[in-house]
Amino acid sequence: MSADLPQARTRALRHVASLSTGPPLDPSLRVTLNFHPDRVSGGRTVLERLAEDGVYVSQFVTGTSNGGLTAHPGGDRWRWESRIFGGAYDSASAHERPVYGALDFRRSPYGAAPRFGSAHFRLSAEAMPLATFCYPDSFLEPSDFGVAATGSRLVALAEADGRDALDDYIEAQVHGPVRLDRHVEALVLDPCFRDTAVERAARALPCPVEWHGGFRLATEELRRHPGYRGPEYVELGEALAVEGFFDARIIGEAARTGRHDPQDLKRVWHCLARFGR
Repeated sequence: MSADLPQARTRALRHVASLSTGPPLDPSLRVTLNFHPDRVSGGRTVLERLAEDGVYVSQFVTGTSNGGLTAHPGGDRWRWESRIFGGAYDSASAHERPVYGALDFRRSPYGAAPRFGSAHFRLSAEAMPLATFCYPDSFLEPSDFGVAATGSRLVALAEADGRDALDDYIEAQVHGPVRLDRHVEALVLDPCFRDTAVERAARALPCPVEWHGGFRLATEELRRHPGYRGPEYVELGEALAVEGFFDARIIGEAARTGRHDPQDLKRVWHCLARFGR
């Protein structure tokens, strides 16, 4: 760990706190980190890497993302972080940068931001003082920020906004290493991964494993929403489906074949996450 990390982290937290006003967040709320547990990077699945490393890191380190891939010097993610954190991380290494999740103010069993993946880590109360928040997502260059001590105004904004169900999350940035043996209450998985390599890898982590209700979508229902992400993704979802249904495991298997554009599969996942709970 760099000796500069505490200083950069402290500067970032103080900067966001200076932009925030309002009452504190409910202390029972948690930050969740949604992700796809079966995606492969460097020959290892996400969970295999986490079991070996024991630390959840940002896309500046992994080079992968379930959103946009702009985490490099001068890229959009770098620029957004410079703006939000007052330049605290401008000269920081990749390992020093925050990881991204969302505040689960709706206490959803699927995590606060399922658009980014079928699984999520539910962080502990110990992680809350390490988090900063904004609404809406940082790529929209928001002007509303919060920390645990002054964050409840963001909840009111999100509840009143009326955004799509995949877009109404309060983004969280967690500063400092997120250690699975210290900052994670549980890993919550989709039941489509029961008795698979994903579950076996999950059992090797130093945190409890839980299950949510699952994402599963019939092609008949998918065909009712051609305007959500586009008719071409309805066609792709139909092509991937098995016996008229698809789930997170099926999309992950399609991703590993390398025959599909990852951005196309991401949009099929959005349809599943939106209409298949």
